[in-house]
Amino acid sequence: MQDLLDREPKTQPRIEHREGPVARTIEQQTAKLPSDTFLWAAIGSIVTSLVFQAMGDEKKANFIGHWAPTLLILGVYNKLVKLQGSESL
Repeated sequence: MQDLLDREPKTQPRIEHREGPVARTIEQQTAKLPSDTFLWAAIGSIVTSLVFQAMGDEKKANFIGHWAPTLLILGVYNKLVKLQGSESL
């Protein structure tokens, strides 16, 4: 797999497509988090949602349960930034 990645042409984003200072700062700070932080946060939201559901509070259960996909997507983005860097995405 690494051989395939090495053969791919390396491109640099044009200046007008580069990240702004706010996005770059956020990515630098979140890159300090372990990748599984987002996974555990998503699992926590699922468990919390199940607890609220069991207690009969369906509105809170649905609200918190909807956090899981967002947290997982943020984790995937964080992992991509760590592996590829924000300028190559």
